[in-house]
Amino acid sequence: MKKENPLLIILDHIEDPHNFGAIIRTCEAAGVDGIIIPNDRSVEVNGTVVKTSVGTADRVKIVRVTNLVNTIKELKKVGFWIFGTDMEGSDYTSLDYRGKTAIICGNEGKGMSRLVQENCDFIATIPMNGTVNSLNASVATAIIVFEAVKSRRG
Repeated sequence: MKKENPLLIILDHIEDPHNFGAIIRTCEAAGVDGIIIPNDRSVEVNGTVVKTSVGTADRVKIVRVTNLVNTIKELKKVGFWIFGTDMEGSDYTSLDYRGKTAIICGNEGKGMSRLVQENCDFIATIPMNGTVNSLNASVATAIIVFEAVKSRRG
């Protein structure tokens, strides 16, 4: 990457095209540098994704990889900090997203896979105050992405 401190989003087997489209739209609005998705068990960039992204799918770099864990290890070798998202972790507002950052959003039903989670440097949690204990994948991603953008402004 040419940018000194890129911000990447890694999607761990997101399957819903509406979630993927909404995540792409959020990433474009926030100025995210790219999205990484796995080849297998992940939604394709299809018509529904493009429509839901409201035309932003062609303005965000989307890279398909064979193995997310290997990709995470390669990112770490070049200085990236890896932030996973889960219900058990540190309050997302208390984390430092400056520097080379990759944020992982897990599958809609299962969250992050075990091996992906084990390779995270930090786990970010969005505290829940109501009776619901989780958010839609695209909503959770948007909240954490914009927190990262805010913290990177200094």
